[in-house]
Amino acid sequence: MAGRTARLVLLAGAAALASGSQGDREPVYRDCVLRCEERNCSGGALKHFRSRQPIYMSLAGWTCRDDCKYECMWVTVGLYLQEGHKVPQFHGKVSLNAWFWSTVFHTRDTDLTEKMDYFCASTVILHSVYLCCVRTVGLQRPAVASAFRALLLLMLTAHVSYLSLIRFDYGYNMAANVAIGLLNAAWWLAWCLRNQRLPHVHKCVAVVLLLQGLSLLELLDFPPLFWVLDAHAIWHISTIPVHVLFFSFLEDDSLYLLKESEAKVKLD
Repeated sequence: MAGRTARLVLLAGAAALASGSQGDREPVYRDCVLRCEERNCSGGALKHFRSRQPIYMSLAGWTCRDDCKYECMWVTVGLYLQEGHKVPQFHGKVSLNAWFWSTVFHTRDTDLTEKMDYFCASTVILHSVYLCCVRTVGLQRPAVASAFRALLLLMLTAHVSYLSLIRFDYGYNMAANVAIGLLNAAWWLAWCLRNQRLPHVHKCVAVVLLLQGLSLLELLDFPPLFWVLDAHAIWHISTIPVHVLFFSFLEDDSLYLLKESEAKVKLD
């Protein structure tokens, strides 16, 4: 135990220089997983594991190795807490979140589900940028909106290709999404400033500001509350009413544009 603790302290001291998920690289964690697999994931022990495994976990593809990784994560967390260190992050996340691919990803963590979760998140952000372009420019210049859509699709293709074929870089993915998110926020707020007279514009302002504030939950990670709700999960839960508000804004804005169009037809 003393040897493990010494290695744990050394790793914690070097944590600031590391990138990725600290817990995954912890020697105590790796040794624990190795011993667990040797003890439980072959022969009769493996048959016993499969016989007592709940059907829903079996259908999700949960393996003996996955079970060892989960158990050893808590062993490592316990050692960190005993030594007075912060809880490390494992596998880039520590709990469940919402939305379809995020749910799938956290239900069954594989390369495919992880990529789909990240890529769909990037797509949502780019789609919001496209909506803003359509609302600010596209109504008067549809060709410009079409060209901008093609540019965004090209950017998404390049982003996905790089992460899939060259390197799955978590830091780059985060930086790219933050940059596009800031562009999206600035563009929408600029539109809101120019259209203050609209009675529903306050909804758009509230959505943009709330999403930017809540995004801090994605950047400022912390151990899960009650070992269930981490920053990522709370972020997804918090964004549900924000998206409802955004839909309400889009509905009001569409009705406003429809009335404006009808008024022009009557004048003509």
